[in-house]
Amino acid sequence: MPGGRRGPTRQQLSRFSLPSLQTLVGGNVSNGTGLRSSSNSVGLSAPPISTLITPEPVRHSRIPELPLDSSFLFEFLLFLYLLVALFVQYINIYRTVWWYPYSHPAASTSLNFHLMDYHLAIFISVMLARRLVWTIVSEVSQSSGGSLLRYVVLIAARLSLLTMCGWVLCWTLVNLCRNHSVLNLLFLGYPFGVYVPLCCFHQEGGKSQASGSDCEYPADHQPADLVESPFFRPRDFLFLLRENIREQLSSPPHMPTHTCPQHIHSDTPELIRAEVEELKSDFNRRIKEVLFNSLFSAYYVAFLPLCFVKSTQYYDMRWSCEHLIMVWINAFVMLMSQLLPPSYCDLLHRSAAHLGRWQKLEHGSYSNTPQHVWSESTVWPQGVLVRHTRSLYKAVGSYNVALPSDVSHARFYFLFHKPLRILNLLIGIESSVVLYQLYSLLRSERWNHTLSLGLILLCNYYVLFKLLRDRIVLGKAYSYPLSSSSSGLKSQ
Repeated sequence: MPGGRRGPTRQQLSRFSLPSLQTLVGGNVSNGTGLRSSSNSVGLSAPPISTLITPEPVRHSRIPELPLDSSFLFEFLLFLYLLVALFVQYINIYRTVWWYPYSHPAASTSLNFHLMDYHLAIFISVMLARRLVWTIVSEVSQSSGGSLLRYVVLIAARLSLLTMCGWVLCWTLVNLCRNHSVLNLLFLGYPFGVYVPLCCFHQEGGKSQASGSDCEYPADHQPADLVESPFFRPRDFLFLLRENIREQLSSPPHMPTHTCPQHIHSDTPELIRAEVEELKSDFNRRIKEVLFNSLFSAYYVAFLPLCFVKSTQYYDMRWSCEHLIMVWINAFVMLMSQLLPPSYCDLLHRSAAHLGRWQKLEHGSYSNTPQHVWSESTVWPQGVLVRHTRSLYKAVGSYNVALPSDVSHARFYFLFHKPLRILNLLIGIESSVVLYQLYSLLRSERWNHTLSLGLILLCNYYVLFKLLRDRIVLGKAYSYPLSSSSSGLKSQ
């Protein structure tokens, strides 16, 4: 064996090896951050992980105040769009070959007006105007003030408007009952019959599930049902129906607030999780409102007129069904852009950044890496391994207070940790619709298709313009580099 100086043996290397993370962090189990050790020897005591490894502060970008349509303007534009879509559907159903000589009986007008049911058209128009009417009534109620005479006039105007709408609905329903069968009449109230059992009882069940979760609501936001009893109690059906109808007709309530914690306390994780629970409930309520109203609009605009067409009347079924899908998508995008404005999405993004996420690992992986016991009062930094409910998790975010086994927390972080995710999704949907309609317009050979696509495209251009404007402004705002002086830790 050649001569020379021999290197140190394994025993010598083990003596002078670097201290492990277990020695640096310690095994303080009282704070819930103890390490999982493979030996039975007692390790050195050390401060908890929250005092040794400070999580990086979450820095938020400051976005400008983008203009948002008022409730009255948005409801008016939505109602105008739905009327145009209803007119387009009637063109697709009752069109004629109007370029024939006037001696031909079917070519005297461009549409078969004698086949239309005007009572049905009026009934659909009133149903589509329900949000606009309620918005007018709500804004008038909020602005009621001043002299007694003005208050009486406003009350009389509200009662007159609601009475007129109710009288028109009753008048149209009576005439529809005289001229149509019972099966056709059932289609008039089908959305309400589906909404009541699904949404009402689902909301009640959701509240009962929320009572058993680990996160608690603040005292001023705690639901009355959870205060009275932790168990599920069936509520009065009429009261539940009235509350849900009021929720659909009224404008969205005040936007929740977000407070960025400047200093980490023992109750900071619990406050963040409670805030996330409140934001989840508000977001689910808004999504439920968007889905119901978009499907409601598409049903009454594009589907209900098809149910009252006579069996001898011919119409293009494929084009009518395509129009139904387009109306639903456009109404969905319009409602999403109004009920989920950029300021609200930024609020969800800030909360998701403080919540963090955990990645579940397989058993046996990272066996030589220190593993902690998850604690609900600890803010975990990125890359830390914790054990919770016999599973191993790795901290993904820079600020992690989420419950590792809670799927809703992981879903909340996935949706909102990127602030432009929802806006990009809406732009992709609306751009695809516009491109498809332009392609259909170039290939259209019938006059009703050309007119229909031209009218609908005018409405879609306005929606796409607003989305692209917000995307350009927010893209520059979020891409602006954050400095330590403008870390955005101030609460907004």
